[in-house]
Amino acid sequence: MKNYKQNKLGQEEMIGFALIIILVSVILLVFLAFSLSKPKTEAIESYEVNSFLQSTLQYTAACQTSRGLNSIQDLVFECDLKERCSNEEDTCKILNETLTDILKESWPTGEDRPNKGYELIINAGEEIILKIQEGNLTNNCKGSSQILAKSRKEFSINFEACF
Repeated sequence: MKNYKQNKLGQEEMIGFALIIILVSVILLVFLAFSLSKPKTEAIESYEVNSFLQSTLQYTAACQTSRGLNSIQDLVFECDLKERCSNEEDTCKILNETLTDILKESWPTGEDRPNKGYELIINAGEEIILKIQEGNLTNNCKGSSQILAKSRKEFSINFEACF
């Protein structure tokens, strides 16, 4: 009789252990199902926006002055001084066209795209030299800012990408 009770207690412990294993397995499966069903989104990190802004400033534009070919950064300074390219084109016009092309290629926007919109603003002191905006500026944006100085004048370049 004593041996029978010991066997029955052992069986009850094994059944309890098996139920715990099954319960933990079900919880893990539910957790796994929820984590796999989340939609994948392409998020724009602020370091990407910052890297884009830094590299854009070094891009060589199709505007030559007495100092040679100009980078976007040089064009910002030249535009503020109302300089002209050697082919008599306005530096502000070249700056606008070049940046618009770069932005459209690098940050395509639309409802079916991860990027919903962007805005680039270049200031010389309090004066806005250039403003380019495309798409919808949502509340979910990443931005970067660059401060440049030349001839005791401060230039700020602000870029914000929204998704």
